[in-house]
Amino acid sequence: MLLILLFLAVLLLTYSNGANDNFKGVATLWGSGTLAYRPALVLATVATFAGSVCSYFFAEELIKNFSGKGLVPDEIIGSVAFVLAVALGAALTVLLATRYGFPVSTTHGLVGALVGAGLVAVGPAVNFAKLGSTFFLPLVAGPVLAVGLGSLVYVLFRQGRRAAGITEESCVCVGETWVPVASAPTAAFTALPTLQGTVASTAECQNLYQGKFLGLDFQPLINGLHYASAAAMSFARGLNDTPKLLGLLLVCKFFAMPVNVLILAVAMAIGGWLNARKVADTMSKKISRLNHGQGFTANLVTSALVIFASKLGLPVSTTHVSVGSIYGIGLVNGTANSREIAKIGLSWLLTLPVAAFLSAGLYAAIRAFGF
Repeated sequence: MLLILLFLAVLLLTYSNGANDNFKGVATLWGSGTLAYRPALVLATVATFAGSVCSYFFAEELIKNFSGKGLVPDEIIGSVAFVLAVALGAALTVLLATRYGFPVSTTHGLVGALVGAGLVAVGPAVNFAKLGSTFFLPLVAGPVLAVGLGSLVYVLFRQGRRAAGITEESCVCVGETWVPVASAPTAAFTALPTLQGTVASTAECQNLYQGKFLGLDFQPLINGLHYASAAAMSFARGLNDTPKLLGLLLVCKFFAMPVNVLILAVAMAIGGWLNARKVADTMSKKISRLNHGQGFTANLVTSALVIFASKLGLPVSTTHVSVGSIYGIGLVNGTANSREIAKIGLSWLLTLPVAAFLSAGLYAAIRAFGF
């Protein structure tokens, strides 16, 4: 019975991960006006699914890390009650954050849940040294590095664009209204189109690039690169996050590992498709205002850092890296919303203790009922 509950709990956690994380890869596409919400969501879902499937071949170290091996004694890792408490504690934490539109880290939720249940299970026998080196250091370093690298790469790209003679121009939005010019019973006048202009705020205007690069119009080129970078970032997120969830299924032996990967990939895709809108609003509209090139730069930096970390088996948070990249570019272009970042930072600080508290309570309750 507990094994079935564990399997369902991991599915719930995977669903909540998709709901909170799936749109982050394409947030800059929607935020910059490059792509509408629904097509952006389709791109995110497909690319994340592909990354999840590929994680089976490239992320063995992450699977081992997030099974809890080395953090608590092996006999505890093999306990269904322990893993069930971890999965439920992390899932409830991420679902709560998603409900209020906070882009939190599933990685943080899992780490907090592992520690909370571990403290109840073995007390001081929790390996805090491994906790610091394997989990906390990458989680803290990820967003800091992303802010610095995002700012630097954007400045370099901007200078390169200007040196190539490509300018950034504000477009003029024109609405078309059909107005009858004259009306008379005996006259056969046809309504003529009249152009109607309006003044919009800076946030409502799109800045477009004028010029050519290597003989190609720069605006369509940067749009194509933006699509590719968003897909790469979504792929990287699936690659990095799925193994963390697979680690919780090592206790279950219902299916072979490739089947487990496929099941979790589907659950993650469904979560993102059905329940991503609130976090999408925060990531796309509230952190920084980006144009097409800036969105491409943020995605490029995020996907490069996450893929590199996955290769090394470092459990960085895609959420932290993505938010850091977007905020870093916002600091340079003057649109960074520090108040929103403060709220997001607070949600990050609360993720660990909330997940730890929930998993500790769940594990104590499960043991109290004799499981």
